[in-house]
Amino acid sequence: MRRICAVNRIVRPVSGILLRRLALASIIANVGIVVTGGAVRLTASGLGCPTWPRCTDDSYVTTPEMGVYGVIEFGNRMLTFAVALIALATLLAVLAHRPRRPGLLALAVGVFLGIPAQAVLGGITVLTNLNPWVVGLHFLASMAVIAAAYALWRRIGDPDGPTVAVVPAPLRALARVTTGVTVAVLVVGTWVTGSGPHAGDHGAARNGLDPETISQVHADGVFLLIGLSVALIFAFRAVGAQRATRAAIILVAVELGQGLIGFVQYFTHLPAILVGAHMLGSCLVLLAALSVQWSTRERRAVTSTPQAAQAAPTDAATPVPVTA
Repeated sequence: MRRICAVNRIVRPVSGILLRRLALASIIANVGIVVTGGAVRLTASGLGCPTWPRCTDDSYVTTPEMGVYGVIEFGNRMLTFAVALIALATLLAVLAHRPRRPGLLALAVGVFLGIPAQAVLGGITVLTNLNPWVVGLHFLASMAVIAAAYALWRRIGDPDGPTVAVVPAPLRALARVTTGVTVAVLVVGTWVTGSGPHAGDHGAARNGLDPETISQVHADGVFLLIGLSVALIFAFRAVGAQRATRAAIILVAVELGQGLIGFVQYFTHLPAILVGAHMLGSCLVLLAALSVQWSTRERRAVTSTPQAAQAAPTDAATPVPVTA
């Protein structure tokens, strides 16, 4: 009994502000590991540590004989532990937060477990000598972890009341289609990368797709995505959904910036610095698309009376309860 009391005195409830800051740090860390992973590939350091989970057959760490390539690859592996520690801190903060809130634990666990899963995929890329399809899957796994971290961050900032739609059902469907096209563009982008010159190692294989053809497919997807996003701006504005309109404007701005980088890098023969910026832009496009999706609905604060519920502010004229 005394031990329980001592633990209760030591473990303090975590504030909502700290919890949300940790979730934001998790988003930033996972975006950062994507960028540093890109640096590994763009410096041809993908096999700087030629095996996994060890760096060499005899050592878990890089050796002087492996030079700068080994340092870069091993350094990126060590960053994975930093990202995992932030995710663990966020998970522990969710457990310590009072009162317990629905949905947070599952998201925090998902982010935390996603990091070792992503690390294992990274190991498989090394063991398969940087197979371009596995490399692409490794990148997409990082995108999934970023999406889960973003959902956790947004859910922490929401109240725990019922979820209501702030735009009509057709516009919610259009937003979902736009998010789906965003994911498709990211997937095709990995095919473009797998056909290009930045393999991560001078001896790594390419996926065999024609770079010009698959780049055109990727560009067509980008044009479709921008068109859908612009349509969302006008549609949201027409129904008076100001928050959703702002989110859609930001999405279009990020897409245009990312598209500009993509065209410049293509016509300048893929300089490494622009390819790295394009990888960062991919993360930002995903986050902006998720923000639009989130803006089509909102959670209301828990109210004790029907009159108070009806008085809650909204961003649209006719909010509709939704089940998810």
